[in-house]
Amino acid sequence: MQIPKRECSVKLRTLVCFNQKRTKHTTFKKRQEFTQNVDLPPILPKNKKKPYPIPFKKIQEEARKDKKLAQMGIEKQLDPPKNGLLVPNLVPMAYEVIDNWKLLIKGLAKLLHFVPVFACSECGEVHVANAGHNIRDCNGPTNSQRRGSHSWVKGTINDVLTPVESYHMYDPFGRRIKHETRFDFERIPAVVELCIQAGVEIPEYPSRRRTQPIRMIGKRVIDRGGYVREPNKPQTSSPLLSPLAELDTLGLCERYPPPTPEEIPQIAQETMDAYEKVRLGVTKLMRKFTVKACGYCSEVHVGPWGHSVKLCGEFKHQWRDGKHGWQDALVDELFPPNYVWHVRDLKGNPLTGNLRRFYGKAPALVEICMHSGAQVPQRYNAMMRLDIIVPDSQEADMVA
Repeated sequence: MQIPKRECSVKLRTLVCFNQKRTKHTTFKKRQEFTQNVDLPPILPKNKKKPYPIPFKKIQEEARKDKKLAQMGIEKQLDPPKNGLLVPNLVPMAYEVIDNWKLLIKGLAKLLHFVPVFACSECGEVHVANAGHNIRDCNGPTNSQRRGSHSWVKGTINDVLTPVESYHMYDPFGRRIKHETRFDFERIPAVVELCIQAGVEIPEYPSRRRTQPIRMIGKRVIDRGGYVREPNKPQTSSPLLSPLAELDTLGLCERYPPPTPEEIPQIAQETMDAYEKVRLGVTKLMRKFTVKACGYCSEVHVGPWGHSVKLCGEFKHQWRDGKHGWQDALVDELFPPNYVWHVRDLKGNPLTGNLRRFYGKAPALVEICMHSGAQVPQRYNAMMRLDIIVPDSQEADMVA
């Protein structure tokens, strides 16, 4: 008896997967690319308001959410330091910034005895060389009489590091500074005020340290722990002995004698490193702590909201009764870089206007440290245009 064979049907299917990622070949290393030339940020016109750092639509969305929660009677969730409490992880960073700030202004005061700096008496132009440049880009009040030429005078430390001051407040979440009470508050460098609010203790400039967070519903503070009067400050016999003398640039060059030629490269390198650490530390602190800047002028206030002092004199200040238009501040507004033309030889010929497209720029302090023998970070090379050979005036006409 024959057993019938069982018929088997074999079906072939093709499976295609669209979620598979292409395998990366790890044998080849990605080449690191550096931009040859970098243009500086454009100069904002004075007849317009500064652009918002955060998109305005996002600001409106956050305001609608806060308003909706306030109508429902729900408190706003605030994390440190927005609720008045310190962030323990940022306290060492604040002390590092304040220490490097002291080292920065001290080293710069010594280097100014060696590197010549010129400043225009009509505008804010600064030039690091043995003589001022011949680029006619002065925008001062009497520039038409000089046909755009600068009126050069000897520069100071405040021309290199643009002084940005802020009101010191014992309680940033307390009462706002009014126009009538502005003289009751002392103005100190904004970098120092930011470090004080971040946890730095200076007896002459005390700050309230809360143990309980503040509570807010919408824009209204419902519990701030009451108003506390500022304690009396210890009096010093001389202004030069006060702690602010080490933190402020006023009269700093007269306090330090000129260094020896052997000490200049080391001082320049320490100053360059301190500048980078201060800028990096300020950037990290401003990610957590609120800093406000006027959208029309250069006023800066360190705190959750701006003050009410009516001293803004810029575009359409009459419509605002002199009040500032507060918005979130940028790092360049609290710690301005103050760009200057890069000069390859301090004793060379002055820069001319017809070759300005071949010149680079750099922060004034970086330019001083470079001419003093410091190693400049590589990210400034593209800005300074070190790879470009500056032609003669006759050769510039033949360059495409």
